[in-house]
Amino acid sequence: MTVNHTQRYRFSEAPIWHIQREYFEEEGMKAWNNDQVPQYITSNPMIAAAYAEMIFGLLQDRANKGSGSEPVLIVELGAGAGRLAYHVLHELCQLRDYAGIALPPFRYIMTDLAMKNVLAWQEHPALQAFIAEGLLDFARFDAVHDTEISLAVSGTTIREQDLEQPLVIVANYFFDSIPQELIYIGDGQIFEADVFVEYPENRDALKPAELLDQIALHYEHRRAPEYEQADYPYRDVIAVYQEQLEDSHILFPAAGLTCLERLNRLSQAGFLLITADKGDHLLDNWKFAEPPELFLHGSFSLTANYHAIQHVFEQRGAQALFPPHHYKNINVGCILHMDQPMAYSNTRLAYRRFVERFGPDEFFSMKMWVDRHLATMELQPLLSFWRLGGYDAEFFIQSTKQIASLLPDANDEEMQDLLRGIQLMWSSYYVMEQRYDLALDAGLLLFEMEMYEESKHFLEISVQQEQDEVVSTVFYCLAISCFELELDEQALSYIQQFLELEPGHEEALALLGRFE
Repeated sequence: MTVNHTQRYRFSEAPIWHIQREYFEEEGMKAWNNDQVPQYITSNPMIAAAYAEMIFGLLQDRANKGSGSEPVLIVELGAGAGRLAYHVLHELCQLRDYAGIALPPFRYIMTDLAMKNVLAWQEHPALQAFIAEGLLDFARFDAVHDTEISLAVSGTTIREQDLEQPLVIVANYFFDSIPQELIYIGDGQIFEADVFVEYPENRDALKPAELLDQIALHYEHRRAPEYEQADYPYRDVIAVYQEQLEDSHILFPAAGLTCLERLNRLSQAGFLLITADKGDHLLDNWKFAEPPELFLHGSFSLTANYHAIQHVFEQRGAQALFPPHHYKNINVGCILHMDQPMAYSNTRLAYRRFVERFGPDEFFSMKMWVDRHLATMELQPLLSFWRLGGYDAEFFIQSTKQIASLLPDANDEEMQDLLRGIQLMWSSYYVMEQRYDLALDAGLLLFEMEMYEESKHFLEISVQQEQDEVVSTVFYCLAISCFELELDEQALSYIQQFLELEPGHEEALALLGRFE
């Protein structure tokens, strides 16, 4: 049952945005448990590698301009679970070390509205090496209001005109989740599409995610001539909508635009925006658009209006890069809001190579196909796709059963490639709030491959990490591995621990007999 509320809200001021903030502030890192808030599509190693390549291109371009001494700051808005930041930094450091060329120093700043997330990142084991090297800092940042960024580790505050280098802004699943205006174009005029909210009767007893799931939204148009005034800051793009659209609802990113403008003022040299979202940069996609529906996933999101962001900054001299084709799952864009953006050839070439030709959207489309056909895939194409995705742990976890079934027919080269993939995956593994025993999967698979030394390494990590929930099979596999490696004392210890859990196991008893 719902209760009608007659209060009328401007869409950007509707209660849904406050509920959204409450959700993330209450849940913290748990918001990404069970993928209730999606993170894989915008945080996997493949998209991180594409971002690292574009940032590396910018570093090269700045070095070529003789601006190689001052640091380049990379600010991620709404860094969430932290996985994207980790993978970008990991890949960027590899590019830096591999290239061995003179580049400006860089520092990555993870920001979020929820202080719980900021505190969790500071303690995350995978991020400690970056912190120690001075490559990573953190800040609570309210993208709707804040004009400065106060850093948690260094204790410094970034204010207007402090930065001599362009600011790199990373914004994944960001513009679709902050307040937006909702306007309606009809008969060449602009209307606000105000919203009425119907709440469930027991609203006070509901958590934010439950409340978002049960509220109902209804829209009503209100004439809004202020958008047509000459002094409206985004009058040019509104005029485009008036001229070319009819009977269309437009989500207008005023908050997103002002956020970018405030961040732009921090630097004397402009910004590079790298962004991915469910967002449309083609005007045709907004024609005859219906009122928006909330995409619910614990929180909610809407379609991001990349067309408006692109138009506004191109009018100010920026170059915007978006795919010339239609996207399917996620739209990845890059806006160079700097003097002479065409001179940033390495940055633009990186976008062409790692987004436009084949990028995160195409990869995710392929992954959806692979997910459906995984049970019938052979080992070589499976390894190839895993390699294409940057040896992603999530794909390995879902593929372990199929890989194991293919091991009897695998040759030595495939075994070696599989071992190398496991080692590379582990070296760049970012543990989420909802833990998964990746070391166990890796160790058991290596045991089946009869790579006992490597299996022992991972299984012992699993035992150490999961001391209260060790699967008995792990002790048995460790005993066999140690026996094969002629580590008799360790083998005896592990077989005894196994028999404490499964005292009647005949093969284990037989193995124990060898030590008597």
